[in-house]
Amino acid sequence: MIIVDTALARREAENRPIRVGLVGAGFQGAAIIRQIVTSTPGMHVVAVANRNISKARDAFTVLGIEPAFCDSRAAINAAISRGQPAVTEDAIGLAGADGIDVVVEVTGSVNYAAEVVLEAITAGKHVVQMNAELDGTVGPILKQRADSAGVIYSFSDGDQPGVQMNLFRFVRGIGVTPVLCGNIKGLHDPYRNPTTQKAFAERWGQKPAMVASFADGTKISYEQAIVANGTGFKVARRGMIGPDFSGGDPYAPLVPLEKTVAAFAAHLDPDGPGIVDYVVGAQPGPGVFILGTHDDPRQQHFLNLYKLGSGPYFCFYTPYHLCHFEVPTSIARAALFGDAVLAPRGKPEVGVIAVAKIDLSVGDVIAEFGGYHAYGVAENSEIISREGLLPLGLALGCRIVRPVAKDAVLTFADVEVPAGRTVDRLYAEQEKRFPFSNPKAGACA
Repeated sequence: MIIVDTALARREAENRPIRVGLVGAGFQGAAIIRQIVTSTPGMHVVAVANRNISKARDAFTVLGIEPAFCDSRAAINAAISRGQPAVTEDAIGLAGADGIDVVVEVTGSVNYAAEVVLEAITAGKHVVQMNAELDGTVGPILKQRADSAGVIYSFSDGDQPGVQMNLFRFVRGIGVTPVLCGNIKGLHDPYRNPTTQKAFAERWGQKPAMVASFADGTKISYEQAIVANGTGFKVARRGMIGPDFSGGDPYAPLVPLEKTVAAFAAHLDPDGPGIVDYVVGAQPGPGVFILGTHDDPRQQHFLNLYKLGSGPYFCFYTPYHLCHFEVPTSIARAALFGDAVLAPRGKPEVGVIAVAKIDLSVGDVIAEFGGYHAYGVAENSEIISREGLLPLGLALGCRIVRPVAKDAVLTFADVEVPAGRTVDRLYAEQEKRFPFSNPKAGACA
């Protein structure tokens, strides 16, 4: 927030706010609107798109603002011009509308979100999103498209991948070499589904399937995949290591450091690309951590003096992630400084593949993240390509064409892919743009 807050205050004083268009007015989207309207000078939400228009309207009216309903790009343009926030079901129209500097994508969808992001990039708008599922499927090619258009494509502050990348940049900036980017989970059970998570979801006003995707490992797989793509890191093995420290001292950070290092020691190579991974049941949760090394004995001495231990691995952690509270900072970094919080460096390093949650039968359709049919696990991208494995982001909507046993990894040969989807074309373009050696035939063009 340092520097950003000063820049936003200047934009407020000059009456030149950053103009934000938001796609998705659900749990997080509505919270982002509230944060910008109530707490962020120098930034205005000028348009919101949602497939359920009442949620978009409610996000404003609860704050005492009456938006204008708009059914076309022209109507959105007109509302923005007269200073009235627009609400619409037309996300593509919003993404291309005049008077918007940054489009924020918060839907959790894949194909729909891909279409919106592509339109925003084509229209010359920066894109900030909280959609790890989209980014973990076709983020590298979307980043290439954004670079060609001269705009910023960025994941957001606040969610754990962005917090990890902020910490990674800090650690690297003080001369420590990161060797592991870590996430902290409270629970991991790959067989959780919308039924098992219904009560928890109702308690917090969230969707049961979305909550199930947190519990079944899908979400953390996507989060660590996009951190890998932003750092050049890999996974040590399919599904990551994920040591479970549940039941330990709830006040011991990473319970303790020596135990955490021991769990990953065989895979920590200061001369290698580094790995992404996670721990379960550690504190502080749900925070993030970086393990790093320093090759200067004198600097090691100072790190020990500053209570980080004697090494060889030093642990840096952030004990929280504040989701929507930090999204405005991401928007400002993109719009005012041309700085992406987190974006793919180039080729995909890690992706998320579909694994059968139950015995799948011919005719079953994989409906949603966190649903009843499949969960996601992280895998290195060259293996995904070489073995023709089915990315979970492409699996949604696919029909099973031959039986797949519970816990078996799905391949493209196991499914019938719906025709005409934008995300499939992007994935094919991504594989062509970043080829691996000896790939098997994969996504349809």
